[in-house]
Amino acid sequence: MEQRHLGRTGLRVSRIGLGTLTWGRDTDEHDAAEQLKAFWEAGGTLIDTADVYGGGEAEYLLGRLTDGLVPRHELIIATKAGSVADPYRRFNGSRGHLLAALDASLDRLGTDHVDLWQVHAFDPATPLEETLQAVDLAVSSGRARYAGVSSFCGWQLAKAATWQLAAPGVRTRLASTQMEYSLLQRGVEREVLPAALDLGVGLLPSSPLGRGVLTGKYRTGTPADSRGASELLAPFVEPYLDDAAARVVDAVATAADGLATTPLQVALAWVRDRPGVVAPIVGARNAQQLTEALSVETLSLPDEICQALDDVSAPVHRYPDQDWSTL
Repeated sequence: MEQRHLGRTGLRVSRIGLGTLTWGRDTDEHDAAEQLKAFWEAGGTLIDTADVYGGGEAEYLLGRLTDGLVPRHELIIATKAGSVADPYRRFNGSRGHLLAALDASLDRLGTDHVDLWQVHAFDPATPLEETLQAVDLAVSSGRARYAGVSSFCGWQLAKAATWQLAAPGVRTRLASTQMEYSLLQRGVEREVLPAALDLGVGLLPSSPLGRGVLTGKYRTGTPADSRGASELLAPFVEPYLDDAAARVVDAVATAADGLATTPLQVALAWVRDRPGVVAPIVGARNAQQLTEALSVETLSLPDEICQALDDVSAPVHRYPDQDWSTL
């Protein structure tokens, strides 16, 4: 698998990442092992997890499988901290919480460092400089090799990166930002992606298949074994089942027919090759699904198909992004 630099750093990662959101919850150790082995054998290196995935079980599973199944030194392990199970506070970016969470992650992962440590979300209740000081401590202590953020909007990303450049004694620079990005969700193109490109921060798209909708599985109804049929996850899928999304899904299916490939591969290739994208993070229920996604490595979309998909999925960005000079 092709390797790409993570932002403006020397770290190279596979251009498809393996997500572990369901590990320890819907994906047991056997299926996780099969996924990890298939990913590694395909040349994949970037594994994305978080301290809250499966209540910590995702990290624990990954730790058990590294070295025993796949050599630790051949993986780029990325984890996150900052999300909390608190009815009064969804995120905690305080120095105390973040550094304690990192130590707990290292213990579950069975390693002395993570390759990429990400702040899971912006915490409005904590000064940003305190959060970023914790990030700098993690990197300077060797517990994290590189740092990134997740779910930061454009101004939050720009403020964080600018503070790091200006603050005396701070050497850590953001390597990445993780945000949802797909043909059904192009909102990052408004401010996040331009900021990331300007700052040299690599984008790691989550939900690159539009929460599964871009695979075409919902074109004729809701499969009984799908997220859309789950009482818990149906609200996650529902926003992408409207008429506008259906037009995009139909266009993806048409492109797939013309290229003799699958809608999954077309949708994944589109986001993988967008400017500023380093590696879409793909989650799968089993190794068979993951193998289909990994086969996108041989697919490059023709320019005319990319343009057609761009047109049918174009987000509405008016003032101040368009035509502001004529108002």
